[in-house]
Amino acid sequence: MYDRQQQDRRRDSLLLATDLRIVLSRLVRRLREQSTVGDLTKSQEAVLLRLERDGSTTTTELARAEGMRPQSMAQVVQALEEAGLVAGSADPSDGRRTLLALTDTAREHFRTGRLAKDDWLTRAILHSLTPEEADLLAASVPALRRLADYP
Repeated sequence: MYDRQQQDRRRDSLLLATDLRIVLSRLVRRLREQSTVGDLTKSQEAVLLRLERDGSTTTTELARAEGMRPQSMAQVVQALEEAGLVAGSADPSDGRRTLLALTDTAREHFRTGRLAKDDWLTRAILHSLTPEEADLLAASVPALRRLADYP
């Protein structure tokens, strides 16, 4: 009996996991459609997000963090500098190193992009969910957060 319950729970969890993966992937795609920083590659977007999250760093450190060769990262950084999204400055503790940071232009793109995503999601909640469904969604946020934080 106990084995049967475990098997049923595992099957139900697998079905739920599949449904969640599919629907969350679609939701993320829809959110990405709402705002873009332009025609950036995935590598360029990853660098911008890392700089926003972690702060200033070097090209070498970015390459290591993103699992890229330093020469490839240098090309990514150069494109971002040319687009006015990243700027380099001398490292105050070691003038031979250049620290890369987001420009005000990049920060503004992030701010307006997030506002666009929030606006779209707010409208989607208001127009596609009943008040009861919105309450149910709100109640599920802590559980979704725990899933996102699971190692």
